[in-house]
Amino acid sequence: MTSAEPFVLVCDDERDIRDLLCDYLSTRGFRTKGCADADELLRAVERAPADLAILDINMPGMDGLTALRTLRMKHDIPVIMLTAASETIDRVLGLELGADDYLGKPFDLREVEARAKSVLRRRLPQAPNGEAPPQQRVVFGDNALDLVSARLFDGEGNEVAITAMEFALLKVFAANRGRVLNRDQLLEQAHDRSWDPFDRSIDLRISRLRQKIERNPKKPEVIRTVRGLGYIYG
Repeated sequence: MTSAEPFVLVCDDERDIRDLLCDYLSTRGFRTKGCADADELLRAVERAPADLAILDINMPGMDGLTALRTLRMKHDIPVIMLTAASETIDRVLGLELGADDYLGKPFDLREVEARAKSVLRRRLPQAPNGEAPPQQRVVFGDNALDLVSARLFDGEGNEVAITAMEFALLKVFAANRGRVLNRDQLLEQAHDRSWDPFDRSIDLRISRLRQKIERNPKKPEVIRTVRGLGYIYG
């Protein structure tokens, strides 16, 4: 987080919902800014770094999924999507594009706060010198995960963009090297109890991770599937 009061962008074309979220979060220790559409959100991100974006899927003009795709091209701030409970396909697409969490409408404001804090906790503050000591780096294939700055680097030292949830999953695997972890254990240790352990969303997240850390994602060697049991690193 960039300050004692995390800065949250709330993007929803319905003014009542936007104002409700901004007003509530402002009373709960967040700084907020409302955005009436995706274009306004993207401009706001360019002007000032944000710690979190809450983004509605169904909006006129640029929809939330397109906005998420555009955002991920340049920024890796955590994103919580707002969606109707019946929009399963949008939820899957959002996961593939890098959403960190979902909230179904109608929502409970206390749950919004809890989800926001959970997502933000997955981000660790960067070390003063910008680098972690060797013991704070974990090798994943040709890549290295910096546990202090919560960043992933390829073999040439270039940063590989990862979401907050992807970092949380890599951190769990690093702490359990050589141990088979099932979906329930992964979700529990990654502090993401918003998902049902039988939900295939965890498989989508790991599939996206493999695209970033495996030499051949179709034949993974870093994070392997143990049929009928779960996943293993190392």
